[in-house]
Amino acid sequence: MLGAAHKLGAIPLRPLALGDMYDAAFRIIRFNPKATVGSSVLVAAVSMALPVLLTAILTFTVDMTADGSGDLSTGEAIAIFGTTGSVLVGSLLQMVGLLLVTGMVAHVVAAAAIGRRLSLGEAWAATRGSRWRLIGLTLLLGLMLVGMLAVYGLLWVGLVLVAPTWVLVVFGIVSVPAFLALLVWWWVRVYYLPVPALMIERTGVTAAIGRGFRLTRRQFWRTLGIGLLTAIIAGIAGGLLALPFSVGAQVVPLAMPDSQYVALVTVVLTALATVVQTAFVTPFSAAVTSLQYLDQRMRKEAYDVELMARAGIT
Repeated sequence: MLGAAHKLGAIPLRPLALGDMYDAAFRIIRFNPKATVGSSVLVAAVSMALPVLLTAILTFTVDMTADGSGDLSTGEAIAIFGTTGSVLVGSLLQMVGLLLVTGMVAHVVAAAAIGRRLSLGEAWAATRGSRWRLIGLTLLLGLMLVGMLAVYGLLWVGLVLVAPTWVLVVFGIVSVPAFLALLVWWWVRVYYLPVPALMIERTGVTAAIGRGFRLTRRQFWRTLGIGLLTAIIAGIAGGLLALPFSVGAQVVPLAMPDSQYVALVTVVLTALATVVQTAFVTPFSAAVTSLQYLDQRMRKEAYDVELMARAGIT
């Protein structure tokens, strides 16, 4: 009854069920398209413009046509290294940009909970003061992941050098499932909720990680299930949206192998696939994660009461 009576925005002000989260995520994207889809498309388009522009310059200044001998020509080498390098740089820029978009979406979701609609400019302004901390948080989490992988890899290297085969077999049978379980636990308890905590509460990097850890306590399986389901839905939907462009990027080199414009057409199609996929995956995933953050606070901290107070409900 409380949820039915108090729904000023996209979500009922009570602990959320799975259906509530997905319904709210689509509502938020629908009623805040510029701050969600628009920002994601803008970041992806600007980032992918770099490889498209560089490939276009190479196409019209260097002969990148295959010579038909089977050996790698100078033009082909330039095409491969130039386009691959530019795509990698563009992907890195996109990763940083979409990180900021995720922070914006957290503010959009928090505002939508009390019936406010943020424009693109308002959502960007709301991230002021937290942008560098958000980047620092991402770097810290990335270093933690790399550190765990490095330690596990070094254990394998050490055992391969000194241990007999049967020890390696036993170690693999025991350690591989255990390490995968550790990664899943880390993803849920450490990685999953710090971003909305940092953005909405305007806390520090380590404090945000602590908040995410506390909010997922005794909620591991629920958080894991919703997170995995959301990743599957976003991946399938994004893949279907990008499918025509992805198929085209694979077919073009086969259809016109001797053309000067193969690399350019391929990069353009790849860029379009990235933009279309990003337009759905990023806002939807970020919205669901932020909604899980709000849900955990309402379950554990009566945050729904605070939201009602902000909305003027007593």
